[in-house]
Amino acid sequence: MNADTLSHIAAGGNADQARRPASRQANELTGPAPIRDPRKAPPNVHRSVVRDRGYIRWPEAVPNGSNRGMTTMGVVFRPQNPPELLREVVKVADAAGLEELWLCEDCFAEGGISSAAAALAWSERVRIGVGVLPVPLRNVALTAMEIATLERMFPGRAIWGVGHGNQEWMGQVGARVVSPLTLLREYLDALRDLLAGKRVTTQGRYVQLDNVALDWPPETAPAVVAGAFGPRSLRLIGETADGVVTGTTLAGLPQAIELVREGRAAREQSGGEFPFMVQLVAATGPDAAERAGAETKRLGHDVGDSLTAVGDARAIADTITQWSEAGADTVILEPTPDEPDPVGFFRFLAEEVRPLVS
Repeated sequence: MNADTLSHIAAGGNADQARRPASRQANELTGPAPIRDPRKAPPNVHRSVVRDRGYIRWPEAVPNGSNRGMTTMGVVFRPQNPPELLREVVKVADAAGLEELWLCEDCFAEGGISSAAAALAWSERVRIGVGVLPVPLRNVALTAMEIATLERMFPGRAIWGVGHGNQEWMGQVGARVVSPLTLLREYLDALRDLLAGKRVTTQGRYVQLDNVALDWPPETAPAVVAGAFGPRSLRLIGETADGVVTGTTLAGLPQAIELVREGRAAREQSGGEFPFMVQLVAATGPDAAERAGAETKRLGHDVGDSLTAVGDARAIADTITQWSEAGADTVILEPTPDEPDPVGFFRFLAEEVRPLVS
């Protein structure tokens, strides 16, 4: 997920040719610990699939990049909203039956883990997506500890994400690296092993661990999702993750899917679920198209890139269906920065749009 959103994802620096403004956070994501016998999975685990480390949990049954089933819909709580507004939004999302509520960790707005902990505590059923935690900012052992703690408290309720981070922001805090792709690969490998309950020793270019293991790994490993925009990042995610969030255009989605599949073909075990998630700028009301178009331009896209969902409930639902038919399993909607009623917009999407999406 990107800076203000999950959607317009750019791997910063040398990783990919990012078209996004420097004020945006680059997007990518990840995840934990195995149950060897799927019959022993906790009751909230709707479906478990085998991966190289054991079983991973996808709380919702999701297809493998070829979407067929009900499309999942999520909404972003923008980090430009004050943190004290989050509780009301969480309550509305939970009561209205929204499937996913996504949080961002943009420098220097709101913390992803702290916001997720609060959102999980205030809700009963909505899944909380965290996208993304910028890996240059966080020691991998600390990230694993925090994720594992929340997974044991709220098993299967969250989607964990890590990514390159906006390279300008990483430079501001002295954390920018020469090779964001190398760091992300090392970080994902170490994080997934730690969350799978393994003892890890590694001496990578950026990640070094000496005999490190979690005292309280998660009971079941949640899925690892990564965000990407550029070709190399998409292939890397196909090889190392369990799902992707991308900010590609509608016309470019089939190519993005193919790039990820190329990465999946290179891994030892490529079976199981691998959802494709896309994010769109969304708005309703008489000036919806103008507001969404302005935000699209601010993100470095052309208005004609089909990265907006605007209009009344039927028009937004039809846009979601269009992306679903192109291969998206989850569509995540991000309000515009000038949305006059963030809470009301969440309610509108959950109560009026969601019932129209099949």
